[in-house]
Amino acid sequence: MFAVQFDRFGPPEVLTVGPYPEPHAGRGDIRIAVRAAGVSPVDVVLRAGESPSAAKIALPHVPGVDAAGVVDEVGPDVTGVAVGDEVFGAVDVSLLGGASAEFAVLRFWAPKPASMPWDEAGAGGTSIETATRVLDLLDVRVGTTLLIDGAAGGVGSVAVQLAIARGARVIGTGGPENQTFLAGLGAIPTTYGEGLPERVGALHAGRVDRALDVAGAGSLSELVALTGTADSVVTIADFTGPGRGVRLSVGDLGGQPHGRHGLAVAAALFEQGRFRVPLRQVFPMEQADRAHALAARGPRRGKIALTAAGRRPGVAG
Repeated sequence: MFAVQFDRFGPPEVLTVGPYPEPHAGRGDIRIAVRAAGVSPVDVVLRAGESPSAAKIALPHVPGVDAAGVVDEVGPDVTGVAVGDEVFGAVDVSLLGGASAEFAVLRFWAPKPASMPWDEAGAGGTSIETATRVLDLLDVRVGTTLLIDGAAGGVGSVAVQLAIARGARVIGTGGPENQTFLAGLGAIPTTYGEGLPERVGALHAGRVDRALDVAGAGSLSELVALTGTADSVVTIADFTGPGRGVRLSVGDLGGQPHGRHGLAVAAALFEQGRFRVPLRQVFPMEQADRAHALAARGPRRGKIALTAAGRRPGVAG
C-alpha cells in the first residue's frame, strides 16, 4: 500500500509518500480503505521530534490518528459493521499514527452520514471524542454557561457545537481574526489573553458555570476566577493544571470509552444540520508536507485534512 511516512525526524520535508506494509484488523478492530485523514498539532510535533513520545515510535512512521473510509476487513469480536460500510473514527492512539495511508486500522468508529464530506469525516474523530469527554467531565447540560478558551481550533470549534447541542450557552475566545468564525458556530465571541474576566463581564452573559481550556496559554487562574472554583475548570493543554486543583484530561482513546459515544451523536447532529467539522484547508496526501507546514502555523481555525483523491485503492492482502 502507499502511505505518508517519515524515516527521520525533522521539518515537513522529511515526509514522503511511498510503499509501506499493510496493517490488518485485529480483535475488536476494523480496517478501512482510507478516503481522508486528519492532521493535528500532535502529528506535527511528533514528526519534528519535539514530543517526548517520539522515542516510542519505530521509523519509518506513518502519522495521523483520525481517518474515514470504507470498511474492507472486520476483526474478530466486532459486530454491527460490515465490509463496504462507510465509517469515520480513529486508530489506536497508543500507536501514535497509522491513519495517513491507503489502509488504516480503526480502534473506534461510527457510521459516516452519507451527506458528510469525506474530508470532514476524516478529520473529526479525536476532536469529537476529546470534546465529548471534557463536556461529560464538566457536566455540561441545558442551562450551563460554558467558556471555552481557544475555541477556534480543532477541538474548540467542535466543543462549541456539541455544547450548544446540549443546550448550553457558550462563550468562546479566539484571536481578533476568528471572532466572526466563532459567532458563526453559535458562540458568544471574545478575544483571549490578559483581562479575560473583564471582557467576559462586559458581555453581560451572566455567571460562567464551567470553563474549558483548550489553548494551554496560561489562563487557568482567570478561568478559576470566572467560575469561582477549580472544580469547574478542565484543561486538555496545560500540564500545570493539577497543581492548581484543575483537572487535566488527556484521555486514552484506546482505553475505556469515555467520550467515544460522541461520534454517533455528532453524526446525528450533522444529519440535522446542527454540526460540522470546520476545515481550515484540505490537501492531497502527496502534499502532506504542505499540510504539516500549515498545521504548525497560526492562527488555528478548525481542522486540516488529507485526502486520497487521485489514488486508486490497491488490493488488500
